[in-house]
Amino acid sequence: MALADGRFEPPVPVRTVSPNFPNDLHDKGISGVVMVNVLIDRQGNPQDLKVARSSNSEFEEPALEALRKWKFKPAERDGSVVALRVVIPIRFSAED
Repeated sequence: MALADGRFEPPVPVRTVSPNFPNDLHDKGISGVVMVNVLIDRQGNPQDLKVARSSNSEFEEPALEALRKWKFKPAERDGSVVALRVVIPIRFSAED
């Protein structure tokens, strides 16, 4: 459904926390990504986090732990704050 009449602004991260990279994967040079399905509530807090998919299951819990600490400017629809479910990629790069 298009919002032709209204204005929509997605949630925007205002505080992010980097995930802890599992040492054994980092030492082996293994990178990856975890796609997390998350509800950003009307206060900008991440709620109901679920892994949508991941390149390696060992990255999943560190990704969830980090994302729980994030803070967002909540989504707005027609000037009103709304909760919104989004998918956020959490990347792990062994080259950093």
